[in-house]
Amino acid sequence: MTIRSSKIKDPSPISILLRTAIVSRILLLTLTLIWRSILAPYDTSASINPTCLSSTATAAAANAAVLFPRIAAAIENGVVWDSVYFVRIAQCGYEYEQTYAFLPLLPFCISFFSQTVLRPLIPLVGHRAVLALSGYVLSNVSFVFAALFLYRLSVIILKDPEASLRASILFCFNPASIFYSSIYSESLYALLSIGGLYFLMSGADNLAALWLAFSGCARSNGVLNAGYIGFQTMHRAYDALFLQKKPFLVFRVLISGVLRCLFIFVPFVAYQAYGYYTLCDGRHPDKLRPWCKAKIPLLYNFIQSHYWGVGFLRYFQFKQLPNFLLASPILSIALCSIIHYVKLQPKVFFSLGFQVDPRNTSFQETKTSPVSREDQALRRRKHSKQEVGPSMLSTDNVSTDKLEKFSIIIIPFVLHLGFMVATASFVMHVQVATRFLSSSPPIYWFASYVLVSHKGWGYLIWSYCAAYILIGSLLFSNFYPFT
Repeated sequence: MTIRSSKIKDPSPISILLRTAIVSRILLLTLTLIWRSILAPYDTSASINPTCLSSTATAAAANAAVLFPRIAAAIENGVVWDSVYFVRIAQCGYEYEQTYAFLPLLPFCISFFSQTVLRPLIPLVGHRAVLALSGYVLSNVSFVFAALFLYRLSVIILKDPEASLRASILFCFNPASIFYSSIYSESLYALLSIGGLYFLMSGADNLAALWLAFSGCARSNGVLNAGYIGFQTMHRAYDALFLQKKPFLVFRVLISGVLRCLFIFVPFVAYQAYGYYTLCDGRHPDKLRPWCKAKIPLLYNFIQSHYWGVGFLRYFQFKQLPNFLLASPILSIALCSIIHYVKLQPKVFFSLGFQVDPRNTSFQETKTSPVSREDQALRRRKHSKQEVGPSMLSTDNVSTDKLEKFSIIIIPFVLHLGFMVATASFVMHVQVATRFLSSSPPIYWFASYVLVSHKGWGYLIWSYCAAYILIGSLLFSNFYPFT
């Protein structure tokens, strides 16, 4: 009797990453449940849910008897910190001035999801618990897809599936993981911003603009993503003017680029206008808030400054030293990644890539699909693992001083990260840097390089991620301060 042996195919990077992302979310949720069952929360006021100011029907639904009150209470106990605002807005809308600091995309999705997919659960656990459950589902599912998009984006940038997989796995266990599994906008923003950049690098410019515009509905820093399209537009215009000698094409490129950038700004500007007409329009001048009288009435900036003390150097106080220490690991990794990529080709970087032949950039129009890009990268690795082409950036297993060229496609990523590092260090509450920077791809690309080139530092990075996952899930879930 003979037994036929069949070759077992190695799992694809996508399947490995998918399993890793799901396991990481299960791990975070499990840790959260364990810590809540062991420790008593520092603050229990989050469970207080007063009736909505504007809707008696909503209030009646919220106060209706439920069949499983203990399950409802267990779900609602997870509504802590900013989650309280997101769930409240989803339930009652924008009732107070300070709630306008939380952009509407996540509350809208929570409300929509709770009234459609999870609506049958309302009689069982109540309206607020279903809202919270909707937030958890949205955040965790969004995170899984964000990890997949990060891998696809990384393959395009790094031209190295192995390094891309390592970077994406690092993202699955990033130090701000607790926020990606909670009712926060981090997961939704990461999905939209990374997904939008993937579409941009794949040549789907209009779809990319749409996704990046939605990222500005999730978090205010989403408007910064317009810089990627601005960078793309500059190089396409340069190519059209100096390489193709087509002035009309320059005009068309500039117009389309400007329109896409404006499209990304529109949602955030519209949200500011909504706040103005809701809180300022039609009111007596003596009752107007200070920001209503400004030449450019920016509600979001006023709320951040007035209610949370956000401002340039306002956080530089001796008593905030522990928070600076808390943020120092992510800021250090971010700064090292910036320095690393700048040192690869300083002249090219500081010239914004205009010293490179535009035909070698990845911003040009292409008919090549993302899948074929990956296949080409794999074939290149098989033919010559040591070759570094003009449009490649593969720092995996290659020392920095051996890289003669790097793709200018990395420049807008590094500039974007640099701006966010400066903002987190000098303007924001610095401890927020851990989650503020956690969706930036260059951090994971650099960390992926460190894992194989400097194993000692690689172990330190993994230890940092593990420690912040454990400490973060412990403190955050029990309403103790954490980033």
